[in-house]
Amino acid sequence: MICPTDIANLKTDINDKIGQKIIVKGSLGRCKSFEKEATIEKAYPNIFVIKYEEENRNVTYSYTDILTRTVEVDVFDGTNYSPLIPPPVVQAKRQKNLA
Repeated sequence: MICPTDIANLKTDINDKIGQKIIVKGSLGRCKSFEKEATIEKAYPNIFVIKYEEENRNVTYSYTDILTRTVEVDVFDGTNYSPLIPPPVVQAKRQKNLA
């Protein structure tokens, strides 16, 4: 479940990273995906704007796109790319005792 604090924290993180290089990953449907370099241009209360480097065009995403993992964003810190939000932790399912 997405909490209001999650969205507020993500907005702050993205505001702090305006101007930084990122890699955007997402799905195009039917087993097709994309991965493109971009730069965070602007952040607004409900959306943020990125500029794809190779296509020289702006695209908007909502903060919930990242929280629901519709798109994934990796931020360049000067040497490496790291995820904006960490990957989900998968817990092993418990097996029922059949005794």
